Amino acid sequence: MSDSLQVHINTKGKEANSYDAIVIGSGISGGWAAKELCEKGLKTLVLERGRPVDHIKDYPTAHLSRWELPHRGWITNETKQKNPLISKAAGYSEDTQHFFVKDADHPYVQEKPFDWIRGYQVGGKSLTWGRACARWSEFDFTAPKRYGYGESFPIGYKDIKDWYSHVEKFIGVCGSYDGIPSMPDGEFLTAYELNVVEKHMQKVLKEKFNRHYVSGRWAHITDPKQIHLDQGRAQCMNRNLCMRGCPLGGYFSSNSSTLPWAAKTGNLTIRPHSVVHSIIYDEQKQKAVGVRVIDANTKEATEFFATIIFVNASALNTNLILLNSVSDRFPNGLGNDSGLLGKYICFHNYRGGMWGYMQGFEEWYYKVSKPAECIIANFRNVEKQETDFYGGYVIYSGASREKLNDHSAPEPVGASFKETLSRPGRWSVYMYMQGETIAKESNHVRLSKEEKDQWGIPLLITSVDYDDNDDKMLKDFLEQGKAMMEAAGIKEVNTWDTKQPPGLDIHEMGGVRMGSNAKTSLLNEWNQLHHCKNVFITDGACMTSTGSQSPSILYMAFTARAVDHAVSELKRRNL
Repeated sequence: MSDSLQVHINTKGKEANSYDAIVIGSGISGGWAAKELCEKGLKTLVLERGRPVDHIKDYPTAHLSRWELPHRGWITNETKQKNPLISKAAGYSEDTQHFFVKDADHPYVQEKPFDWIRGYQVGGKSLTWGRACARWSEFDFTAPKRYGYGESFPIGYKDIKDWYSHVEKFIGVCGSYDGIPSMPDGEFLTAYELNVVEKHMQKVLKEKFNRHYVSGRWAHITDPKQIHLDQGRAQCMNRNLCMRGCPLGGYFSSNSSTLPWAAKTGNLTIRPHSVVHSIIYDEQKQKAVGVRVIDANTKEATEFFATIIFVNASALNTNLILLNSVSDRFPNGLGNDSGLLGKYICFHNYRGGMWGYMQGFEEWYYKVSKPAECIIANFRNVEKQETDFYGGYVIYSGASREKLNDHSAPEPVGASFKETLSRPGRWSVYMYMQGETIAKESNHVRLSKEEKDQWGIPLLITSVDYDDNDDKMLKDFLEQGKAMMEAAGIKEVNTWDTKQPPGLDIHEMGGVRMGSNAKTSLLNEWNQLHHCKNVFITDGACMTSTGSQSPSILYMAFTARAVDHAVSELKRRNL
């Protein structure tokens, strides 16, 4: 690894293995925890169960053309047969598979079908995330309680608004200022321009439906500011090869941004190949004092110690670690006095999609590998409950023109065929949904009492599924989406329900939810465990409800806010 991300493995006893803070996980939220803690002067250890990945150096396919890949980017049948689960993941292909976990390497028990998508390496899934960064609105925070289908967060939009800004300025988020109540504006770089058909969609949806079709908020640097240049990052060049790892740092990842920034303080230590077994609770001190780690390669156990512990292992692994952190005080998992640890697991409903052809606009051609999509902001159940289902959904969309016109050639060979191929084809438009789901106690994860992994840690059992509310929302999207497409003049609209299991959306949330009541939640308004105040959870496990917007930037904002509070409490000697 480079000097900026030097790995230190401590083997000299408790003193050498002691830090001010420990962060479990190096992904989107873990990287932010490391950055904020190190900037505030805390000696911080980041534990990552996977291998090292150094920015630029460890992106082996970043500069390869498709024809330079052994199978032109396609996944072989052999790979699919060995990895039936992970090969379904968005972005998984020959050029990105090294950033995804192989099925056989990390088993779990599916009591009900659940596709658990994981990426174990320094940077985690920040290397392969979708990069959508729309803010939650006050409606997202309060709707479950207002409409009676769940609990409200112990904070609202006003509490997190400035932390959104703090994060957006640093990571670089492009977007347009649209004044949409259900999708607040932020600190945006220049938005990606809508092409001619997308502008047509925008006009029709506003005039006929009073709905907003706008450029998405995406974690891409469209016009670098000094803070991005200081990180060593450059303008996104629209290669749209993001999940290979971007040598330019054009999109945000822990590897290109937060971890190197933390390393520059001199306060960061990263320890890869460190599978966290459990958090150590001291009965006399009545707080957590460290983390027990199993070396991924040697399977040797080591303990590390710190005053503050941030758990950012990704939602389900965070649940697993806490469930496995048992003691006389917490026989059912760390902080689990309520008995709710592992319960209220939720996700996003991605099952619906559609696609069709747009007639006309033949004088226009658009050929840019734009890495950002357009978004139709949530228009369901925003200011009042107006449907037979709870929650809302956003729609991602885009328009493009086929590269080759191979539909009207008079003959499949010869000069006329070549002439036809030289002209661009039809315009097409797509839509797919991202819907809120209801957090239910029955949707849960728990530890197996019989089966363990290769490190001696109990396997996680997933018991999560859809409900009638999800089906009703899907039906509404398919009807409304098709109506919008047809109103815009799109023909041959083909709709579908993927029927994919939960989890494939890669937005698993909950299990260690926030709340104002310790009897109905695990975390307080500062993301602290109610009953173990020096442990903070700021990844997807902390979520009380799912909202309809992509959650990753909210995790980052939660993390920065929680670190600020943790350090303040540490200075007051309250931790």
